[in-house]
Amino acid sequence: MAAVPRILVLNERDADHPRAGGAEVHVTEIFGRLARRGWDVTLTTTSFPGGADYVESGGMRIQRLGRIRHYYPRAAWNCARQTRLGRYDVVVECLNKLPFYSPLYSAAPVVAIAHHLFGESAFLQVAWPIAATVWAAERLIPLFYRKVPFVSISESTREDLVARGIPRDHIEVQHCGIRRPSIATPAFDRREARVVYVGRLERYKQIDVLLRAMASISDRFPTARIDIIGRGSDRERLEQIAREVGVAERTHFSGFVSDDERDQLLAAARACCCPSAKEGWGLTVIEANAVGTPVVATDAPGLRDSVEDGETGFLAPDGDVATFADRIGRLLCDDDLGGRMSMAATKASRRFDWDLAAAQMAESLQAARHRA
Repeated sequence: MAAVPRILVLNERDADHPRAGGAEVHVTEIFGRLARRGWDVTLTTTSFPGGADYVESGGMRIQRLGRIRHYYPRAAWNCARQTRLGRYDVVVECLNKLPFYSPLYSAAPVVAIAHHLFGESAFLQVAWPIAATVWAAERLIPLFYRKVPFVSISESTREDLVARGIPRDHIEVQHCGIRRPSIATPAFDRREARVVYVGRLERYKQIDVLLRAMASISDRFPTARIDIIGRGSDRERLEQIAREVGVAERTHFSGFVSDDERDQLLAAARACCCPSAKEGWGLTVIEANAVGTPVVATDAPGLRDSVEDGETGFLAPDGDVATFADRIGRLLCDDDLGGRMSMAATKASRRFDWDLAAAQMAESLQAARHRA
């Protein structure tokens, strides 16, 4: 057995991909730390225009194996060949889009990271033939991964896996960390009437719920601002909805911003809104909490793990515009409530640390390596 652990990570995208999201942040933060500690880490991903086929980033080697139609078969072939040559000690498969089914062909032990599974929420995001393919592919996970150790980033995802047939004792929950903010955080009662969304602009994120909620309380908060931070395929539709419901002049689509700019926008707001139908964890929830901003989110898998309802924010029924409007309105006008939640949110965010998360992952990978 090699002295330095040699890890192959299978994830559809890397952090520089134009459609990178929370899963890519998790992979980069965890495996970048392991690489900087001396681990041999290779990440295989899809290609994108302008991206080199091979780069080194944060100590990791990143191999981009082609556009999406070619990527999965190439990733499988590369994994099968390289593990049979003894190149890697452990294969890490990230389950957050299509399964790779790596236990079928990897000659090295596999550890699966479950960010989240789409299930029926796939039909909110893509055309039904693609959604049906994802749904059907996920149905085979219990058959092919039953003996594989899992790392789940939330309790909700663990319960989803158990409900699908993965043994509970094969699943370890390891929460994400966050990048600690480097900015000064203003007191809650000094913040203006502003609500922020941070994340991918995709249909299943249901950002239109925020726009409709803000429109419904426009008579009470006619100057309240809406900042939508992120990029994605749903932007044009969301801009049209903002015009239709009458909040376009108060809504700013920021696109991609730096971490410091994101923290500045979050710290200026009285609420962060996460109306998504499903998340693996809710990384943006903790990022908002770290600058003392309470979160109003869907009572959905992942988000119900990261939001402490009534303490660090509020949970609302899926798609319930009236409840979202009520909870956001309370934070916009009630300094005492917002101040209490802001303090609780800041305190709760301190539990989440990337160094701790990387150490936990290292233990799981070493255990799989030694069992082999």
